[in-house]
Amino acid sequence: MSQRIYPIGVQNFEKVRKDGYFYVDKTALIHQLVTTGCYYFLSRPRRFGKSLLISTLQAYFEGKRELFTGLAMEKLEQKWTVHPVLHLDLNIEKYDSVESLENILESNLSRWEGIYGANPSDRSFSLRFAGIIRRACEQTGQRVVVLVDEYDKPLLQSIGNKEVQTELRNMLKPFYGVLKTMDECIRFALLTGVTKFGKVSVFSDLNNLMDITMDNRYSEICGISEQELHTFFKEDIEELAIRQQTTVADITEKLRLRYDGYHFCPDTGGMYNPFSLLNTFARMKFGSYWFETGTPTYLVELLRNNDYNLEEVNGAVATEDMLSGVDTADTDPIPVIFQSGYLTIKGYDPEFGIYTLGYPNKEVEEGFIRFLAPAYTAMPNEGKSVFAIQNFIREVRTGDIDGFFTRLRSFFSDTTYELVRQQELHYSNVLYIVFRLMGFYTQVEYHTSNGRIDLVLQTADYIYVMEFKLNGTAEEALQQINDKGYALPFEKDPRTLYKIGVNFSPETRNIDKWVVEISPVIV
Repeated sequence: MSQRIYPIGVQNFEKVRKDGYFYVDKTALIHQLVTTGCYYFLSRPRRFGKSLLISTLQAYFEGKRELFTGLAMEKLEQKWTVHPVLHLDLNIEKYDSVESLENILESNLSRWEGIYGANPSDRSFSLRFAGIIRRACEQTGQRVVVLVDEYDKPLLQSIGNKEVQTELRNMLKPFYGVLKTMDECIRFALLTGVTKFGKVSVFSDLNNLMDITMDNRYSEICGISEQELHTFFKEDIEELAIRQQTTVADITEKLRLRYDGYHFCPDTGGMYNPFSLLNTFARMKFGSYWFETGTPTYLVELLRNNDYNLEEVNGAVATEDMLSGVDTADTDPIPVIFQSGYLTIKGYDPEFGIYTLGYPNKEVEEGFIRFLAPAYTAMPNEGKSVFAIQNFIREVRTGDIDGFFTRLRSFFSDTTYELVRQQELHYSNVLYIVFRLMGFYTQVEYHTSNGRIDLVLQTADYIYVMEFKLNGTAEEALQQINDKGYALPFEKDPRTLYKIGVNFSPETRNIDKWVVEISPVIV
């Protein structure tokens, strides 16, 4: 059994090194970062190693050479100059008001002023920050290093409150602007976060930041690459295969399907989610570990407020400018969903500069669809919807069509508000959620175009070809299956083939009727 201690939830580099936690060496990339530039911005999803990166940089700039023994940095760095480091972590507060940000800025500025002194005439946060940087540089004789972790958390938590967000932006904009005005006193600065609020936001006065979010030189600075997986985790994979009573090849493929697939640049390999990967090896079983730490509700609010067609999330297209900022979240939720890690780059057209996006892996897709279910259906929570899907699967596996559609009706009850606003879209989104969840356990093909929905669902014993109508008749839907030949590809299949026409009534705001035709098997 592996004796490794995995740094799950441990984000302090000094603690990782001194307490013997397992560490995937990223210090060669960090050395490249600190020796080739000065001001950086990096966006990565939550639980992807940003805080550990910040802590590693702090240890490096504080000259803690002993922590890098045996790592690439030990050979790459010769000087080990000690710099004053100002580390601002905005992840530790809940920003439900402007006072929350004021409190955390006041706390950090007071602490730094306790070290480097204060000027009574500096009264605003930005003036105090600038004064601290100047005095730290003068007193130590070395330029200052500024590290900001989760710079965007106050803004993300206030996405639904424009008034509060405007106040927060107005407070952060001049504060971060100090990094430009105090250039002569700054050796290095890195801001990390989940998203990038772009040109019209907190960065409008800070145009000297190099954004390395989609820079292929640093695509592997957070997360675990394929090569790192097989180099550092070979024994873990072998042990997991033994525990799961399967082969190394099978485990490797399952790890890839569940946790790989993050592409931060179009021309680089996929990256594994480090949090899920480390949890899997620590517990020696697969799980949805990233989702267990919580999905922000603002993502669902963005989709619902924009009346977004959920089927278009997977396969959405965007330009690099769209993906580089979330200032347009009021009109397009895709950039913030991408930057939050629920979508990743799946393809790129260099001629037009267009990216195609998709879910990075099974853990993200299944978890996100499950998370959406309570917001779009009558199921009060994720657990209820999961139990309902379990029953759906049992019914389709046993050919219980009436049971299936009776249960499906329950997903549409009490949805008056959404149906009044966008009846057809809501109807389509609920069906999409139900059948995508079923698709993780059965073979489902789901198609929509011009308001019609047809679906093919396959189990070991049955094939279901369904057509859904809005404000028509179930008989018309069944007739369309026959007229369009939707079932023709399956008519020689030995499994029982059901053709099902379904009608959705705007009066009852629910499924009002379904008709079934069993197609004879042709031998």
